[in-house]
Amino acid sequence: MVTDTLRHFIDGEFTGSAKDFPKLSPVTGEMLCRVAEAGESDVDDAVAAARQALRGPWARTTELERAAVLRRVADEAERRFDDLVAAEVADTGKPVDQARTLDVPRAAANFRAFADIVSAAAGESFLTGTAGGGRALNYAVRKPVGVVAVIVPWNLPLLLLTWKVAPALACGDTVVVKPSEETPSSAAVLAEIVRDAGLPPGVFNLVHGFGPDSAGEYLVRHPGVDAITFTGESATGATIGRSAADGVKAVSFELGGKNAGIVFADADLDAAVAGTVRSAFTNGGQVCLCTERLYVQRPVFEEFTERLAARAREAVFGWPTDPGLTTMPLISRDHREKVLGYYRLARDEGAEVHVGGDHPVFGDARDGGAYVRPTVLTGLGEHTRTNREEIFGPVCHVAPFDDEDEAYALANDSDYGLAAAVWTRDVGRAHRAGSALDVGLVWVNTWFLRDLRSPFGGTKASGIGREGGLRSLDFYTETTNVCVDLG
Repeated sequence: MVTDTLRHFIDGEFTGSAKDFPKLSPVTGEMLCRVAEAGESDVDDAVAAARQALRGPWARTTELERAAVLRRVADEAERRFDDLVAAEVADTGKPVDQARTLDVPRAAANFRAFADIVSAAAGESFLTGTAGGGRALNYAVRKPVGVVAVIVPWNLPLLLLTWKVAPALACGDTVVVKPSEETPSSAAVLAEIVRDAGLPPGVFNLVHGFGPDSAGEYLVRHPGVDAITFTGESATGATIGRSAADGVKAVSFELGGKNAGIVFADADLDAAVAGTVRSAFTNGGQVCLCTERLYVQRPVFEEFTERLAARAREAVFGWPTDPGLTTMPLISRDHREKVLGYYRLARDEGAEVHVGGDHPVFGDARDGGAYVRPTVLTGLGEHTRTNREEIFGPVCHVAPFDDEDEAYALANDSDYGLAAAVWTRDVGRAHRAGSALDVGLVWVNTWFLRDLRSPFGGTKASGIGREGGLRSLDFYTETTNVCVDLG
């Protein structure tokens, strides 16, 4: 629900700040609203409220009681479905159809999934023999890790926010959320939702602002924060990591990617082309899991490239409310300039541009927005900047390979290791890829298909740790072993 000024949510109340900043539409560049910018005292208040809530009634809730709260949050999110859709679309410019079928349903699903997971999670216990011939019982007790700083990006703001908040609440933690300054609106609606679902004051807190010298920095360096979960670019993760190290805080980082796709000659090319259109161009290419490097086996390389470029030319531009929309703007004019800079760099490095490489002109208010064209490139060497650096836009480079080992070597030659997509009819090869690729997720003949019980995260510069299912419970809790001599 976009209002004139979006405010913080601290200790169960919406509060303002002395400073604020404008939130602009990525569709037209016009101002949507103003947003309160948290000062250090606002962050202090939010962390203090979260710490106080840890000692209040929330501390005495059981797993099943917290699961019931999460299910009420999911119910309330579905009741406020249209408000969440409106907030996501306004902030990001994504198609209404996408927000209605992916972002908002997944937000509710995250709360329900972690309600189920925490309800069914088993504890560890062992009977241990003692030197005197007796026995002892060892068992593990999960306890909340404490106050968790939740910092989420602008590309899938509601989905990624709930992916972190739901397991934190399920484990009995309290949270201070810092959404991206580009996408504050759905977090503000979520604050209303958790309040109306009966979450005690101080359990969920929200502060708006930027990173350095603003809410983000104040939060990650705050001595009252026990753990930090962050999704965003790798450079920002490194900065947060240095701050977290000073306080020996637990961290979970899902960072950038320069993901590879591999198309073998035996693949169903119709499915591989359609899947790559999704994996390269969905959400304006602004998904950490998107495919920016594509390797296609030589016998089908030319056909595949031509078909992919043809599909990219068919991209449908429009207004977010238009049905059948396949494209969306980038998040901001600044990010558009970054992506267009990479389009220029690709040409300078010798790329052949099969389609795209520029931005559309509409002749209406959208020219004030942040649109670019989906882009397909070939002809670049593996160590060009275009093929090494994360662009985070609707672009992919296609290169040929000859055999399976070469494909894996090319895909693994990256500083990142988040995800890969493999297209093949060979069942043995499908399973070999899972072991051969140095990434956290391998999709075979699909992309972006997730089971919320499974581990999620990356290797190398793509992150630290895993979340999802029991891995989330491991991060959001501390474990104490209790040993009882049964003699």
